[in-house]
Amino acid sequence: MGRRIDYYDDPNAPQANSLVPSVNVVVTNDAGEILMIRRTDNDNWALPGGAIDLGESVSQAAVRETKEETGIDVEITGLVGIYSDPKHVIHYTSNDEVRQEFSILLTALPMDGEPRTSDESREVRWVAAAEATDRKMDRSMRLRIGHYRAQRGLPIIT
Repeated sequence: MGRRIDYYDDPNAPQANSLVPSVNVVVTNDAGEILMIRRTDNDNWALPGGAIDLGESVSQAAVRETKEETGIDVEITGLVGIYSDPKHVIHYTSNDEVRQEFSILLTALPMDGEPRTSDESREVRWVAAAEATDRKMDRSMRLRIGHYRAQRGLPIIT
């Protein structure tokens, strides 16, 4: 398996060669905890999510990716923001793809299932919202969780 390397405003970062719409999902339970995964490709903590496949809607991709990575079925409830900062690029070493960031951050409620790991997640757990960003994670994920926690009411668009 290749690695995922995130770069931000780094003059030594490789040039982006693709733009792939993706989703991340803030799933919260009745206790206000956030569902998080520890990724297998870079060992960082993150919200579940991934690329939107052809023939899928944004919400369908969010539901599918969350189920694949965590074992939890969800219902999408809202939009936090759209993240498309060209200073953030993601290098996938398995195929040398370098993506410019383009991610839609949604909110969701858990409907069914139990947390379980997958090929993409070495750990899956519910984390207290106040402690979610205390873990090793990329700055872009920390930013997204912070925007969710700020609950501005209007979507963030970067």
